[in-house]
Amino acid sequence: MASSERSALLTYRLCGGSGEEERGRERASGRARAAAAAAVAAPRKLPTFLGVVVPTLLSMFSVVLFLRLGFVVGHAGLYQALAMFAVAYFIIGMTVLSVCAIATNGALDAGGAYYMISRALGPEFGGSIGIMFFLANVCGSALYVLGLVEAVVDSFGVPPGQKVGTGVHVLPQSYWYELLYGTVLLALCLVVCLVGASIYAKATFLIFLIVAGVLGTILISFFTTRPIGVPIRLPHFNGSETENGSFTGFSLATLRDNLGGGYGVDYTTGQIMSFSSVFAVMFNGCTGIMAGSNMSGDLKRPSYSIPRGTISAVLFTYLVYNLLAFLMCATCNRTLLQKDYGFLRDISIFPPLVTVGIYAATLSAAMSNLIGASRILYALARDDLFGRALALAKKTSASGNPIMAVILSWLVVQLVLFSGKLNTIAGVVTTFFLLVYATVNLACLALEWASAPNFRPTFRYFTWHTCLLGIAGCCVMMFLISPVSASASLGFLLLLLLALHYLSPSSTWGYISQALIFHQVRKYLLMLDVRKDHVKFWRPQMLLMVQNPRGSARLIDFVNDLKKSGLYVLGHVELQDLDALPSDPLQAQQDSWLGLVDKLNVKAFVSLTLAPSVRHGVRQLLFTSGLGGMRPNTLVLGFYDDAAPQDGLAQHPAFTSAREEVPLGFPPVRAPAAPKLLSAREYVGIVADALKMLRNVLLARHLESLDKAWELRRAAGSPPSIHVWPVNLLRPDSARYADTCSLFLLQMACVLNMTRAWRRARLRLFLCVEAGAMPHAQEDKLRQLLKDLRIQAQIQLVPWDAVVSLHWQAQRAPPGGPALAEEESAVNFPANATQVSDEYVCAANKLILEQSPAPAVRFLYLPRPPADTSLYPLYLHHLDLLTRDLGPTVLVHGVSAVTSTQL
Repeated sequence: MASSERSALLTYRLCGGSGEEERGRERASGRARAAAAAAVAAPRKLPTFLGVVVPTLLSMFSVVLFLRLGFVVGHAGLYQALAMFAVAYFIIGMTVLSVCAIATNGALDAGGAYYMISRALGPEFGGSIGIMFFLANVCGSALYVLGLVEAVVDSFGVPPGQKVGTGVHVLPQSYWYELLYGTVLLALCLVVCLVGASIYAKATFLIFLIVAGVLGTILISFFTTRPIGVPIRLPHFNGSETENGSFTGFSLATLRDNLGGGYGVDYTTGQIMSFSSVFAVMFNGCTGIMAGSNMSGDLKRPSYSIPRGTISAVLFTYLVYNLLAFLMCATCNRTLLQKDYGFLRDISIFPPLVTVGIYAATLSAAMSNLIGASRILYALARDDLFGRALALAKKTSASGNPIMAVILSWLVVQLVLFSGKLNTIAGVVTTFFLLVYATVNLACLALEWASAPNFRPTFRYFTWHTCLLGIAGCCVMMFLISPVSASASLGFLLLLLLALHYLSPSSTWGYISQALIFHQVRKYLLMLDVRKDHVKFWRPQMLLMVQNPRGSARLIDFVNDLKKSGLYVLGHVELQDLDALPSDPLQAQQDSWLGLVDKLNVKAFVSLTLAPSVRHGVRQLLFTSGLGGMRPNTLVLGFYDDAAPQDGLAQHPAFTSAREEVPLGFPPVRAPAAPKLLSAREYVGIVADALKMLRNVLLARHLESLDKAWELRRAAGSPPSIHVWPVNLLRPDSARYADTCSLFLLQMACVLNMTRAWRRARLRLFLCVEAGAMPHAQEDKLRQLLKDLRIQAQIQLVPWDAVVSLHWQAQRAPPGGPALAEEESAVNFPANATQVSDEYVCAANKLILEQSPAPAVRFLYLPRPPADTSLYPLYLHHLDLLTRDLGPTVLVHGVSAVTSTQL
């Protein structure tokens, strides 16, 4: 039924993009134009009845109707048989609602359920379920071939116990002979699918007329045939045995005997039947509900025909199955029902017509499943989800028939035929189809829960409740039928999901997971109330400003370690005026930045902005980055100095380990002689702006010289150290170890030490002491503070009398005379860095350098910028002197309480 699936699904996008996404959309639009041209050349012309009702009825009326309905009623009884029909049709009814909803949200391309699921749930689910649906169709084709073999052997086989048949009973019976018959019949199906698939599709109406005529004959026979005895020859271990079944006509006694269950032994497999095993056989008569959806490419009005045609066919088959079950229970004794699968031919007023109907229905269903399996395999190969593994299945004939997919499907069906008996594989087929139906319901449920604006099916008679009921019904029946098969199928599905998630290329179909994540994130962001924030649950939320990632790769990685599961945003300011540009230039850069995040394997968002100056751009990002309770509370900047930037991106392991386009759209690093994009005054102004906005500030210097991989290798022997100086070295007269900024500095060093990469590093905390200041008492207080904060660190006392004396000398005789001293004292910032001399700052720098061994990274106290903006260059000059030649250094200033000693 899937031979003419060719129309494109009207996919939708949940968000815009550029780059590869844009090219994907262009390719998709090209395919859409080609599909539209094909539609003009071959106009849709099938009405609802021929395009949907007929294919669905033919798929559902086959082996079960003619060869197994008596088996179901005979073992289960009327009451349980009706319960089975109710359960089965409840499951497929919920699934039909989901199918109709998805099908009326756009046209279907080749692949049927695979196409629906893959385009709704994404390539991982789509590819894995596509394989499961392919196996379901393959096993279904084998099941119908075995049913046809059973009918042929029943009509023309040598009776059990006889070596030579008489009349038309000339076909020998054994496992290998029946495998041979199945192989021949399957080869006939293969020839038709290779040569005459289109002829078969056109002949479905003729087959439907034959099946309808046979069904009418059977119904008439129940009323016109007189009571007769039917001898039944059954195979036995020492030959055969004969039992007598009875067609009693309408009899209250017969009906009463058949009301309850009477599970016995299946004479073809020798196994004792149960509710679940009989249900597995019966459910195969319900696995054709998607045949009409697969014909959407040839329908005049798909959104009109698919819901009405599918629901009409399902209701009709449900009524027919229930009616036939009642007629069988009222006219046939249990022996006839259980042990003569072809009894409908024995009681028919025209037996040859029943035989023809059985052959036509089963052969049609076998070919339909073989064609469906080949189209699914072709669709999987065309989507390149499995790479070269399915490359052979892409090959088609001149007319577009996927001949290699047909041949590969035929080979797999041939392997399934070795199972030998219809009832043996019925449970496997049912499990596969139930799994596919559950996933169709899951796809519709996900689309409904995602609340995507473009999910607007014209069929509205479904809710998330019907989807959920369908999923629950499918899962429950899977495990009732065969816990082993269900568990194995789910395990295989999970393996396929994982393999496709890690190995398959990205697609342009859209991922429903993204829509669901968006829906849930929005809901939880609304629940994240900033008024309920507490210091116990504080975490750093970083905004790292990056001018060019080529010179900041290691800094980006370092801040990723420092964020401690918090928000991490890479910010960039583009100095352009949107009024003078034809379009937004940031859209073209977005893909490059996202690709950088992927390659560096950092958990960061990207936020780009246009501004007339860097300072204005940083203000914009500080005001607008984040959402709700997830907003950056810490600004991270590289240090402003005269060092020439180095291109560290090309040497980064993420780019040297594989052949990648290293540029990623980023310009070369700034030449040493080229002017900077911002001045020293503007740089310090950014720091001041952040502090005014109550953001913590980190200035990172020489972080590009930090080789984390080397430090980790060294950790196996001598663990690296992290040096922490929690005192304001530029204001020794007001140095304290327990102010807000010092505690924030301690917290950041501790956070770095808690990450997996830095867990073996040791924290060394330096306590600057003067003679006569009771250093041991200060050490005890600091040790108690560390204990209260649960921070493990080694405290080292550092005498700095010589350094402090330089500061007091400068205070007594300030350069420039009394006027300058009066001006400096008027500055109202308590941490004013301009009150110290260059000589003192150089001495403090030397003091830091003398502490050996050299650490992996240092954390220093960052003082506030002065209130007088004219002193910004001097402030930056002092910071440069303080951190010169220190190696990787982070200057930290905190404005909010971030530590807690409470539970």
